[in-house]
Amino acid sequence: MFSGSMVALVTPMRADGSIDSDSLHNLIEFHIDSGTDAIVAVGTTGESATLTVAEHCDVVGQVVKQVNGRIPVIAGTGANSTTEAIELTQYAKDLGVDAALLVTPYYNRPTQEGLYQHYKAIAEAVDIPQILYNVPSRTACDLLPETVARLADIPNIIGIKEATGDLSRVEQINTLCQTKMELYTGEDANTVDFILAGGQGVISVTANVAPAAMHDMCAAALDNDAVKARQINNDLALLHQGLFVEANPIPVKWALAEMGKIPAGIRLPMTELSEKYHRPVRDALVAANVLN
Repeated sequence: MFSGSMVALVTPMRADGSIDSDSLHNLIEFHIDSGTDAIVAVGTTGESATLTVAEHCDVVGQVVKQVNGRIPVIAGTGANSTTEAIELTQYAKDLGVDAALLVTPYYNRPTQEGLYQHYKAIAEAVDIPQILYNVPSRTACDLLPETVARLADIPNIIGIKEATGDLSRVEQINTLCQTKMELYTGEDANTVDFILAGGQGVISVTANVAPAAMHDMCAAALDNDAVKARQINNDLALLHQGLFVEANPIPVKWALAEMGKIPAGIRLPMTELSEKYHRPVRDALVAANVLN
């Protein structure tokens, strides 16, 4: 259903932490003009952990309205409470999103059976395409390929954002699921290899600041043009690294502010980028040709 460069969109905020709707709308137009293939609203990069439920739903609604069907909108609706995840997913469906992205329950450390039952319950409660999201480095919980294969039998679970950095999982999941699941990487740096190995795209942090290049890189990889894809990736390599010098989304929000796209607002417990990283991130933006 989805492929290419899908941006894990930041949520623009003013200095006081309030949501900046004007900047949000401008970012959406920036992405559509730049060829971004889908927008993920209020995922973990969108600071879902610090938005209230009302704010969460409001931002998703703003994105859906502004996009107006021009590209797909995927809403982050994961939670470590199954009941809350169901409620958020239902809200997102009611707002008109094309799919939901559901991070594995964090902190709880459920068993594989618990993960299966969690996702099964959400899928059965809300009839909307759903994408699993596995990011053990942030959740202390690893959704194993065997569990993904069980979940692939549920019709509206259509894909997984696999952010372990382990490329072997592409073949494992494709084999176990008999290609019934779409695979998207959550690691910008391995996007080209991930797609060439059989994935469909990336849910990207880098695309926030270099959307056109990420779109072109993914398109080349999907066309199996490894040479062109790797050439584009070479220009983005410093950016992939620089946007993770501190916890996401600290560096990417600083980068967007440096580009004049958003104010320098972020919510506690996240803080603004440490001064010692300003030069490396700025240099990475210049290397990627998105800042002079």
